[in-house]
Parts: sequence; structure tokens; C-alpha cells
Amino acid sequence: MIPEFVQELRASLGSDHLLWLPGVNAVVSDDRGHVLLHRRSDTAEWSFLSGILDPGEEPAAGVVREVFEETGVRVRPVRLVAVTVSPARTHGNGDQAQYLELLFACRLDGGGQTARVNDDESLEVAWFPPTALPAVRPFVAERIGWALHERGPARFTAPPRGGGGRAG
Repeated sequence: MIPEFVQELRASLGSDHLLWLPGVNAVVSDDRGHVLLHRRSDTAEWSFLSGILDPGEEPAAGVVREVFEETGVRVRPVRLVAVTVSPARTHGNGDQAQYLELLFACRLDGGGQTARVNDDESLEVAWFPPTALPAVRPFVAERIGWALHERGPARFTAPPRGGGGRAG
């Protein structure tokens, strides 16, 4: 579902302008170490759960909201795993966007929860052992590995060589 604020921006700008949007990604694990994935309705590919932050929304609250909206499961973020930038992409409706991606490792917030397709962004949801993931894109598998196995500080995309940053 396209957030209302993005629809308003698109109504003003059109689809041919690249939007820079903050997004959250969640690698959700349970007490068995299994990972919750969804098969996306836009690509039919398995992936971790993700979404766009609302204006002014705290990232940790946004990741909790997105996981619940997509699966009906309540989670708690346990750590920020990575801050990365997606490649620019053109969505099926022609909208162009690029995302600042905040990857969170999340745990179930209480037992007895059943994951389900809870909105129109997923075709199906399921728990997988990390050693038996369905076919996922390489960057998805890599980030799942980061979330499950690394305990150090968050990863950051390396800056370009030779500086190149803009003075503010």
C-alpha cells in the first residue's frame, strides 16, 4: 500500500521524479531461531518485512508498525543492524524511489502469536530455519545473516573514496 503522504507527493510531482524515502527492514526471529519472511505481492519474491516510515515516525516504532500491518505479529526491535542505501528503482506503477534503509533485528513480543497475511502487500508469510530459507535475493540473505549472526555495532555503507561529501 502506498502511504498517503507519498500519494500526495506523487500527485504534485508525478512519477518521473525520484523520491528519497526513509524505510525500515525487519529480520524477525522467534525462540527457535526461525526467521519470518513474506512473499511480496509486487514481485512474488520472498523477503524480510519492510516499509516506508511515516513523516516524523520514530524508526523503531515504524518497524513494529510495518511488521504488524503485514503479518499481524507484534515484535520488539532488539538492535539496529545496518544503515544502507538502496539502488534507485522504478516500481511497477512507474514511481521512482530510492530508500535510506534501516535494518532492525526483531524478536517476537510475547508468545502464542500466529503470523498471517494481514494486508495486500504479501501473498504469503512463513517461518523458516536460517539454514533452509526459500530462494531470496543475495542482499536479503546477506542481511538476514547480519541480523542473526553478528552482534557488533551497526553496519554502515562505506562512503565514496576521496571524500566527495557535500558541505552543509
